[in-house]
Amino acid sequence: MAKCYITGKTTVTGNKRSHALNATRRTWKANLQTVRIKDENGNVKKVKISARALKNLKLERA
Repeated sequence: MAKCYITGKTTVTGNKRSHALNATRRTWKANLQTVRIKDENGNVKKVKISARALKNLKLERA
């Protein structure tokens, strides 16, 4: 399952509501980007990070 490596964001489910308030199930997917980072041992690994976490956090990119 797609999950943010830092924040843990995943897919969220809920209802789409029409003008007549009919409920239809739908999902909202997190904006995940695959990036290469260096972990604490200096090894390079590919992880999925949400766009907001990628923008706000200063990660050491590989």
